[in-house]
Amino acid sequence: MAALHATLLILLSIFLSTSPTVRGNAELKALMELKSSLDPENKLLRSWTLDGDPCDGSFEGIACNQHLKVANISLQGKRLAGKLSPAVAELKCLSGLYLHYNSLSGEIPQEITNLTELSDLYLNVNNFSGEIPAEIGSMAGLQVMDLCCNSLTGKIPNNIGSLKKLNVLSLQHNKLTGEVPSSLGGLSLLSRLDLSFNNLLGSIPKTLDNIPELDTLDLRNNTLSGFVPPGLKKLNEKFKFENNIGLCGVDFPSLRACSAFDDETIQQLKQPPGELDTNKSTLHNISESVYHQKQKSSSKLPQVALISSVITVGITLIGAGLLTFFRYRRRKQKISNTGEISEGRLSTDQQKDFRASPLVSLAYTKEWDPLGDSRNGAEFSQEPHLFVVNSSFRFNLEEVESATQCFSEANLLSRNSFTSVFKGILRDGSLVAIRSINISSCKNEEVEFMNGLKLLSSLSHENLVKLRGFCCSRGRGECFLIYDFASKGKLSNFLDLQENETNRVLDWPARVSIIKGIAKGIAYLHGSDQQKKPITVHRNISVEKILLDEQFNPLIADSGLHNLLADDLVFSALKTSAAMGYLAPEYVTTGKFTEKTDIFAFGVIILQILSGKLMLTSSLRIAAENGEHCGFIDEYLREEFDKSEAIAMARIGISCTQEIPNNRPNIETLLLEINCMKKSE
Repeated sequence: MAALHATLLILLSIFLSTSPTVRGNAELKALMELKSSLDPENKLLRSWTLDGDPCDGSFEGIACNQHLKVANISLQGKRLAGKLSPAVAELKCLSGLYLHYNSLSGEIPQEITNLTELSDLYLNVNNFSGEIPAEIGSMAGLQVMDLCCNSLTGKIPNNIGSLKKLNVLSLQHNKLTGEVPSSLGGLSLLSRLDLSFNNLLGSIPKTLDNIPELDTLDLRNNTLSGFVPPGLKKLNEKFKFENNIGLCGVDFPSLRACSAFDDETIQQLKQPPGELDTNKSTLHNISESVYHQKQKSSSKLPQVALISSVITVGITLIGAGLLTFFRYRRRKQKISNTGEISEGRLSTDQQKDFRASPLVSLAYTKEWDPLGDSRNGAEFSQEPHLFVVNSSFRFNLEEVESATQCFSEANLLSRNSFTSVFKGILRDGSLVAIRSINISSCKNEEVEFMNGLKLLSSLSHENLVKLRGFCCSRGRGECFLIYDFASKGKLSNFLDLQENETNRVLDWPARVSIIKGIAKGIAYLHGSDQQKKPITVHRNISVEKILLDEQFNPLIADSGLHNLLADDLVFSALKTSAAMGYLAPEYVTTGKFTEKTDIFAFGVIILQILSGKLMLTSSLRIAAENGEHCGFIDEYLREEFDKSEAIAMARIGISCTQEIPNNRPNIETLLLEINCMKKSE
């Protein structure tokens, strides 16, 4: 019996000592193949060794899950210059692949589509060529797909519309052709779609204006034509379509009016489906016929016959267009006699169940009276977890409705699936921005929400957008945050300018002043000036969150807002932030935010302000690292900047974006460095 026990112990020890190796064999082999293709000269991934363990922390950029399977590969900005091996498909549990900001070339391997667990795919800012893998739609877990700034060709695969979890799709700055797939309209969770700077043609699919979560749509610099779906107007300035001379539409100031020759107009005439499809098909076929006749000018048909055909087609088009136009006008007159509710807004007569949120009871309990009548503006609270709100901080619904002219569309600044922002004028004449938030989008726990509101009300600094007050309406099912208005709008509006927008170029002193102001605002949030307040990590700083007042002073928006919102909405916003390059790399593995994650985002913003670009390329970053100001300073400054100051500021930006958090400076050091720089003359 003793011998049997000894034998069993020996076998067990052998199993325990060898099972991890056996378990990791296939993945280790795949990683070594991946290494040889990504880093063929073995200069950058030397920590990946055949006798090593990918899950013990020794493999640079590798993170494993609880089952000791490779879950994340984070190698962004490593100057990798090889290719992406098909062996990546052997990492079956991979959820995040971060290879952006490198110099990888070749095609994206078709085998990558076997990674059905992958949620984040970042291959942006490389040199990939060829077509997007045809079976990309099988990657059911994808939430972010960023392939921008490569040399990809071919059409956008139609089956991308099968990626029902997709939140961000970035394909800008490639060489893509063909039409925008209408299947993208079925991506109900899509919040950001960027197809700008490609060679896309055809019309904008009507289906895109039905995406409930869509917040940003960028189609600039393509060859799109036809009628712009009117529903996209709700995106306001986040719908970008410049340099598509074939587009036309209604109520878009920069678009020309449509004519009978714009066959996409037919889609908007609200005809019965059968009639609509017939007319559209007929006009499309006629247009194709005219096109092919023009292309075959050297054919055997006589020139006179060709001209006659074109004239006949033109008369047919005009007749069909006039007929459908008059039908449309008659129907529109009938429709205009009926009452309509603005898109995305709750009527006070609508019944909606908000029992999931304790804020429902908060709206009309004796501790919280949104109309401010029953308590005569007195402070409260009788419950210890509810903070005392001064009467000047509380607004009633009538004041909010009056300020926004009953939430007039003319005052709408922006809107997405859970919040809208309106410009308003208070009774004292001051301008404000009023953010409405659906109650069901707020924190579920009343205590959490009230603590978040307490934090927001306590934040006060010259470089933070000031919160003026708060209102909660059960009838509308919304809460309202009232902020001071920033007249110059978002900092992002002054970046990525076109030739016809040179009047918006920020001069050098303004850029330096904006950077300093942002640093001061972050310092206040991080508690560097010894205030008796908790440290606040913003989590989502970007040029979209930096507003400018009349004097171009920067104001950080949405500080602490995540403390009011439901966790899934906060996470959704982070996906967009990651796609734009603001999310610090350590968040991928730790899932935590610290002051250093804000510093990383600040570094990205510095480089964006210096370069005038929203998208930072590898070459730009290298120029900034090497102090080659001609490679990273905005060309629209036309050499009118302080070169030594520019080099110093760029190095600060690079230091803030170091991959390892401890290598980034803290905000006190940054302030000292920025303030000690030679002042701009």
